[in-house]
Order: sequence, then structure tokens, then C-alpha cells
Amino acid sequence: MIKINNIKVLYVEDDELARENGIEFLQNHFDTIYEASDGLEALSLYKKYNPDIIITDIQMPKIDGLELISRIRKEDTKTQAIITSAYSTKEYLLKAVELHLVKYLIKPIKHDELLQSLQDCIDTLKSNNSNIIQICDNISFDTFNKTLTKDKELVKLRAKEILLLELLIKNQNRYVTYQEIENYVWADDVMSKDALKTLVRRLKAHFCCNSISNLSGVGYKIDV
Repeated sequence: MIKINNIKVLYVEDDELARENGIEFLQNHFDTIYEASDGLEALSLYKKYNPDIIITDIQMPKIDGLELISRIRKEDTKTQAIITSAYSTKEYLLKAVELHLVKYLIKPIKHDELLQSLQDCIDTLKSNNSNIIQICDNISFDTFNKTLTKDKELVKLRAKEILLLELLIKNQNRYVTYQEIENYVWADDVMSKDALKTLVRRLKAHFCCNSISNLSGVGYKIDV
């Protein structure tokens, strides 16, 4: 990722050494970086500078990272947010969807994962599109974290179900051909008609609406 000049980043971390290391890494890619050591300080900086991207730890004094983003989300759904934590729990993953987080990163953070998440943030800011796709009234898919949520509960998807759903959402305004599905979902394997029908049937079983349609001889399309 090249250096970005017009993006403001707020980095929130209560561990001083981790914060210094994080700031040093971010300075390679961004010119404008603010830092905070707790949630209240971060909230004050957010109100003052209106950053484009917030990277925050969860466990912090005063208010934690989830509460920080929750307060910001009451008025602002555009600012991109990345959460970091030493722990991965179902509660946190559900919060990732609820709070429209770009990514939930597990410590120790790998630089390539952070860079990809930052690139996702920048792409979203440029396109003005959300990573949370509403499929039915009570079902949404997080394209960054690859999680399907139904009635505020995570739905466990198989690897091919995730790939097919990703492909259909990326091309949501048209029918995706059988050949495109085979290339993307099956990669080097051969896709049979029965295998595809079974995969689509399993995926549609998670939904309570007829969002996936088939055009005989052509392929499948999702309406979201």
C-alpha cells in the first residue's frame, strides 16, 4: 500500500509500547495520525478531528473499544473502524456486524492483515459502500469478515457456501454464469450440476427470503 495523504487515522491503544510501535508502522502509510491511550481520550479526539479510520483495542480503561465505536455509531456510520483484541469470542464477532466494523484483528497483529484491512477501509471510503450486505430483513453478510448473521446470531457456513455468496454479492446486478461459479468456487476441481444444485440449496436454506434466483442455462443471481 502506498502512502496516503488525505486519510486521517486515530489509533487507540492503552499499552504504551504497543501504541508506539503501531504509530511507527502507520507513519509509513499515513501522514495524519492521532493517538489515544483510553476510550474517553479517543472519543474527544474523534469529535475534534473527525478521523476517517479508527483502530482501537477492546480492553481499555474508562470506556472500552466496543463502547467507543458504539457511541460513534449513534451518529456516524461512515468512519471505518478496526478492532484489535487478544481474544476471539462469539460476542465480539457479533459486535463486528452490529457496529459495522471493517475487521476484528487478533493480537499479535500481523502487518499484512492490518494493511489489507486498511486497504478495505480506503476502498469503502472511496466507493461509499458498506461491507454489511442486507440479504433479508433479519439476515446480513459481512463481506470483510465473511460472516453471515441471522436474528443477531452467527450462522456457520461451509467454505464453498462463503465463496458462492461472495461471488453472487460481488455481481449482484447480474446472473453469474455456471463457468464463473466453477472457476471461483471450485477453483481447480470440476463442478458437477448436482454439486452446484446442492450447494445453492444449502445456502438458500439459511435465508427466509427468495433472494437467490436461477436463470436456466445461464446461472444464478442474488437480489439484495
